[in-house]
Amino acid sequence: MVLEALTYGFVQKALISGIAVAIICSFMGTFLVLRRYALFGDGIAHVAFGGVAVGLFFGVFPLWSAFVVSIGGALGLQKLRQSTKISGDAAVAVVLVSGLAVGVILVSSSGGFSVDLFSFLFGSILLISNEDMIMILGISAGIIATLVLLQKQFFQLTFDEEQAKLAGLPVTMLNYAFVVLASITVVTSMRLVGILLISALIVLPNITAMMFGVGFKKTLGISMLISASSVVCGILLSYYYNIAPSGTIVVVAVFILLGVLAAKSAGLISKIEMKKHSQLSHS
Repeated sequence: MVLEALTYGFVQKALISGIAVAIICSFMGTFLVLRRYALFGDGIAHVAFGGVAVGLFFGVFPLWSAFVVSIGGALGLQKLRQSTKISGDAAVAVVLVSGLAVGVILVSSSGGFSVDLFSFLFGSILLISNEDMIMILGISAGIIATLVLLQKQFFQLTFDEEQAKLAGLPVTMLNYAFVVLASITVVTSMRLVGILLISALIVLPNITAMMFGVGFKKTLGISMLISASSVVCGILLSYYYNIAPSGTIVVVAVFILLGVLAAKSAGLISKIEMKKHSQLSHS
């Protein structure tokens, strides 16, 4: 049955694009979760909703308007954090409700929800075109290359911003670069899980991976594996049972999280870790 599904072009495009999005969400999400920015994806997603509404209202391709508005919202959020005493979560909430409010106003002014808007809200990975797939792969490659290039700087910034300043790193510019990359990741992911579920794909695999209690690189690898597995299983299950891919992907990720929680409660993960340490000490 799996081989049958893989013969269809739309499934192939969905899987290729989905895995690319899963990787960038995991990579970006690791830094977001460690920086206690877990809700950042949700906030920018709601700003992206405003951007999509702007595009539909003015007859512009919604994805491009979403990129512009989301990046503007991310930069505004970072400026709000730096220039005021508003906490990170509160700043995200301000940006979130602002983007959502603008989106609702524009949608109501243009005569209500359209099919295009619903595809952005809930995802439409099985309907992407060749052009969409190429765009997603290109953006994903750019994000991964940038994150790999700036990984050490972002790592320092994540764990000790003051130390990063003392080390001479351009903290302000790095913070702006980080939120721009995060906003591009969020908008790119819209076609996979939709605006309403983006934060789940960013947060769930990383939280699950962190339960293994391994180092940063191994946690990142586990997170990518969980995210990609959730996407592949979600797309194939949605094809066979004719259900929404976005919701199925997130439900699979939730089940993986619950499975790891159960294994950790039963002490299985600790036993695996002890066995690895024992093997390393004997070698």
